Amino acid sequence: MDSTLITKDLKVKVTNKQILSIALPITFAILIPQINMLTNSIFLGNLSTQALGNAGITGVFYLIFAVAGHGLNNALQSVFSKYAGSDQPEFFKTILAQGIRISIQFAVAGILITWFIAPYILQQVADPHAYPQEISFLKIRIIGLPFLFLFQMGNAFLVASLNSRYLMIGFIFEAGINILLDFLLIKGRYGFPAIGFNGAAVASVIAEIIGMLVVVLVIYRTGLAKQFGLFKSNVYDKFITKQILQISAPLMLQYVISVTTWLVFFILIEGLHDETAKAISNTMRNIFGLTGVFVWAFASTTNVMVSNLIGQKREDKVLEVINKIMLLSISFCLIMCLLVNIFPSLFFGLFGQGDAFVVQGIPVLRVVSIGLMFMSIANIWLNGVTGTAKTKVNLLIEIIAITVYLVYTWYFIKINYISLAMSWSNELVYWFAIFIFSFIYMQRGKWKTK
Repeated sequence: MDSTLITKDLKVKVTNKQILSIALPITFAILIPQINMLTNSIFLGNLSTQALGNAGITGVFYLIFAVAGHGLNNALQSVFSKYAGSDQPEFFKTILAQGIRISIQFAVAGILITWFIAPYILQQVADPHAYPQEISFLKIRIIGLPFLFLFQMGNAFLVASLNSRYLMIGFIFEAGINILLDFLLIKGRYGFPAIGFNGAAVASVIAEIIGMLVVVLVIYRTGLAKQFGLFKSNVYDKFITKQILQISAPLMLQYVISVTTWLVFFILIEGLHDETAKAISNTMRNIFGLTGVFVWAFASTTNVMVSNLIGQKREDKVLEVINKIMLLSISFCLIMCLLVNIFPSLFFGLFGQGDAFVVQGIPVLRVVSIGLMFMSIANIWLNGVTGTAKTKVNLLIEIIAITVYLVYTWYFIKINYISLAMSWSNELVYWFAIFIFSFIYMQRGKWKTK
């Protein structure tokens, strides 16, 4: 790796070229684990319909803790980017050290909750036939959480220091190991034990360990560790820790509430006692992940650029950059949605469930695609709020949107179930509410410094 390629100027410019230079590497970095998750579902789908359906519940449960790390990651990006915009990169080593400490503490808490509290909760709400398989999987899967969090910390630093082109390296290794081990462990090939459903959990944990080690190696080999003095000290810094926690706490709570609500949705779907509906819903989770990669990448770019501009004292450019990013987000998301809708049979056919599965899944896919288009707009504005570091506003917006989402979901699954497609239309309602409140807040300008 050539250390001469390291970015020296840490101030962003409001141009499409700058936006794409940050967003596209993030896109490919996000795409790789989504392909990884898709591959998991394909292997499990070919194992059994029940395994594919159970992967939805377990995947969303783990996602609750993963997005808590994502909230911490976004907060770290905001803090990094603000100091980058104000020409104070000497704080990077302190920010990263405090982020690592906080992430390990949260990861240990996540493991303890999953091992000792989650069994009592899930046993009350999960399908009794699916519960033993689901909790066994989760107790293995959660062990990867500390390594995932540390992996995210390294990536937050790379994005905020405008070196996002290096993101793909860690993700490629992580996804490659995961896919290989899925192939070897789920059904048992080339002398490896056939672990079945839990094979996907073991594969993911090992892959997250490899991903973390690779991103640390990348930071060292590129010279970034030396340039910013990273990993030399882990001394507690009260001021920086307080900054990170003030921004991250509402974000982490926001993301946890959001995904916990998705878990409620999957539990309600499980209550229909329809294995096909569960399996289709899990494939829709993969659609959100795979088709939404550009949206999440542009959302992360919004957070970074807004924070950086505020650090530069160029708040007059914030709405301009959000609008530029939003247009790019819509365009790329539209292309992805068109691809999966033009070739739906090809996508659904990957899961080995037969023609009836494809026929039942297509109407749900259409509705989810519209939801994704709403998300391509709303998520940009929501991350604009994140970039201002007013994360309590993020949390308030999330609570309002989630309340509307839950009422709508409960009605169309428990009270007046019409179809699975109608149940999934809750995503349209949720993202529309997110957009309205985020847009109004940003336009009113109360986030500006005085």
